[in-house]
Amino acid sequence: MEENKLIKDIQPKSETFKTIQTYVLNKYTITICMFLVWMIFFDKTSFLVINELNGEISRYEDQLEYYKKEYEKNDTFYKKLMNNKSEKEKYARENYFMKKPDEEIFILVVDSANVAKK
Repeated sequence: MEENKLIKDIQPKSETFKTIQTYVLNKYTITICMFLVWMIFFDKTSFLVINELNGEISRYEDQLEYYKKEYEKNDTFYKKLMNNKSEKEKYARENYFMKKPDEEIFILVVDSANVAKK
């Protein structure tokens, strides 16, 4: 009697095991699992590659915004420089050390080694 009870306890477990085994070892289930693994990791258009490309796109969009802002800033500076003669003269004096014929320019260079010691 005790043996029959043990067999009955074991039998439903083996039936559930068989059911699970039939689903897991089903050719369609195996094919779908292999397809998903292939698409996620190995394909040219895998999830990992698409995720990396989306990261690149966002970095390029950020760069695009930065360059648009720089372009606007430089464009306004250029328009201001071309429309105002005193601005043009100021820019040439500051950046290219240009001078009027009767002027002298003195360029002072700071020695960085002496500044660091103090």
